[in-house]
Amino acid sequence: MGSLIHAKEQMSSTVINTVPKMNLLKISEEHYQNDEKSLSSPVIDPILRIVKISEEDKQTVALVHNAPIVSSYNDRIRPLLDTIDRLRHLKIMQEGIQLPTIVVVGDQSSGKSSVLESLAGISLPRGQGICTRVPLIMRLQNHENPIPDLSLEFNGKIVPTDEENIADAISLATEEIAGIGKGISNSLLTLVVKKKGVPDLTMVDLPGITRVPVHGQPEDIYEQISKIIMEFITPEESIILNVLSASVDFSTCESIRMSQRVDKTGQRTLAVVTKADKSPEGLLEKVTADDVNIGLGYVCVRNRIGDESYEEARAEEARLFEIHPQLSKINKSIVGIPVLAERLVKIQAIIIVKCLPDIVRKINDKLSVNLEELNKMPKHLTSIAEAMTTFMHILGFAKESLRKILLQGEFDEYQDVQAMHGTARLAEMLNKYSEELQSEKLVENGSKENFLLDEIKILEETKSIGLPNFLPKTAFHTLLQKKVKAISLKPFDFVEKVWSYVENVVISVLLKHSDNYPQLLSCTRRAAHNLIAKKKQQSFDWVTDMVEMEKLTDYTCNPDYMASWNKLMSRQEEFMKAVSSTYSPSIINIDGFGDINVDHLYNLKGDVQEAFDVKMRMTAYWDIVLRRMVDNMALHLLFSIQNLVNKEMQTEIINELIGPQGNGLERMLEESPSISDKRNKLKKSIKLLKESKDVVANIMDRVVTNFD
Repeated sequence: MGSLIHAKEQMSSTVINTVPKMNLLKISEEHYQNDEKSLSSPVIDPILRIVKISEEDKQTVALVHNAPIVSSYNDRIRPLLDTIDRLRHLKIMQEGIQLPTIVVVGDQSSGKSSVLESLAGISLPRGQGICTRVPLIMRLQNHENPIPDLSLEFNGKIVPTDEENIADAISLATEEIAGIGKGISNSLLTLVVKKKGVPDLTMVDLPGITRVPVHGQPEDIYEQISKIIMEFITPEESIILNVLSASVDFSTCESIRMSQRVDKTGQRTLAVVTKADKSPEGLLEKVTADDVNIGLGYVCVRNRIGDESYEEARAEEARLFEIHPQLSKINKSIVGIPVLAERLVKIQAIIIVKCLPDIVRKINDKLSVNLEELNKMPKHLTSIAEAMTTFMHILGFAKESLRKILLQGEFDEYQDVQAMHGTARLAEMLNKYSEELQSEKLVENGSKENFLLDEIKILEETKSIGLPNFLPKTAFHTLLQKKVKAISLKPFDFVEKVWSYVENVVISVLLKHSDNYPQLLSCTRRAAHNLIAKKKQQSFDWVTDMVEMEKLTDYTCNPDYMASWNKLMSRQEEFMKAVSSTYSPSIINIDGFGDINVDHLYNLKGDVQEAFDVKMRMTAYWDIVLRRMVDNMALHLLFSIQNLVNKEMQTEIINELIGPQGNGLERMLEESPSISDKRNKLKKSIKLLKESKDVVANIMDRVVTNFD
């Protein structure tokens, strides 16, 4: 018996003292990717010695296996893990900040539950089909109290439970989350296991992969499960714990295919091979050949069988890999649950320390962005005075923007929006209007076959009793009215285009500056529309008067008129000679008209001279009229737009907002649901990020102190 006591003391001492100390901050990326394949397991040696102890020494076996699997790491790893668990509890991942996570995946019936049970020392739900129907976060924590403390966290509540009822409690919680039946959900269920002897680990167990739906499962069960798995294993911060059955070809496992899609080199994938005792043949070759790129290596384990206690199962596992003819050839550094636990704890510590600086940076960046966005949001108005002040500020900013866009030619607010470069667009429209008016003159002058015939006809119709050498004023007015009428629609079309453009600009600017107060949008839009309609009508009335004036009045003090007329009349003698003599050339060139054949005028000699004079007067005067219609239009529109921006817009909007029927100021006090929701979300996010910042700040200080 003394030898047994000595053995107990020796083995307990070995378990406690042989685990090496880690310097986490000095574990390099190379170590993380390569050395993990050959990690030694100091805790395996005393366990292997147990296989030589006789059956009556079972109490000694129990004593050894009641010790924590990786005890010397727990005190140093726990603060790191608590930090990540706290961040996960705060739901920091909703802010787009990924946390380092061990994600457990495997095909259905791969032995996933058995592995997790062995690590946690508890029983999980069993049965046909998918037992894990929601992502199950398993938070394992070693503590000194011999009485386990188990609880479930889901749907914002905490439900205490115990080892005897944990499987049923998980099933009930799953039904509450995912519904009764066999459907799945991506809502999280957290299992907290505080128990003496368990490794300090946090893992996420995902539904087992199945391709064929069974009775009660949705037809797209495979797609649903795949989506959940890919969501968890895709982030670079995730370590993939791929559970494989020794009885299958690893390359055909769906879980391997999924992990290879996101981790082609396998640098963040660790494989656990279960059921080693059921299919020992060729297992050594499978794990040493590594045909499927498992970068973090393999660990082979034996599943717990029947009513075995977890301590007995560990002892049997150690015995199996020690004495089995084939399994004993596998390197002891890659076999057994203790090795798996040690490997996971090390990997977990490395990835947490590695990711913490980046998590801190992302939290700070996200917090800065949210604070800036919150500060830019409109102030929540609480009084009519505040509403009036805000409204006048909005009007002031809008007026300044319109003044820049439509009057000053500045477009710093709309650098890349050419439609909002107002002065340039108005100039383009005015130039096009001028070109259209000039094009009518060119068409008329280009009609050479009927040269002077219209003038001759009108002169005939306007003759009266009187001296023969007086040019009838009526003839000139008749020709002028005809020409003005031919182009009279163009000014109206131009006015329509200009004010439609101005309306779009005004509404765009008003909506932009009122965007934070949706209550203003309808009344400002309506006020802008009504104001532009008034301005457009004023321009229509002005154009009508302008056209009528041009029809009824022939006057200009522009010296270009006389200069042009004299130049044109200088060709009259040559023109009349061509008309009166068959010996003279029948084609003559006149500036502005080109080459003209005068054969059709031979028999109209007397009327031709008078008609030539009328046409040249009209040609010289018509240039003045067209330029005047463009110049006056430009002046009128610029004046009208200036009045709109500086005076009329503000008056119109104020009348619309607070006039007899207006209640806009009162409505400004009612914050829109979209703005309110955005404000609340930002405040909630900022609160979460500040709490998270405090959490990681504390652990970063401890990391520097404890792991340097």
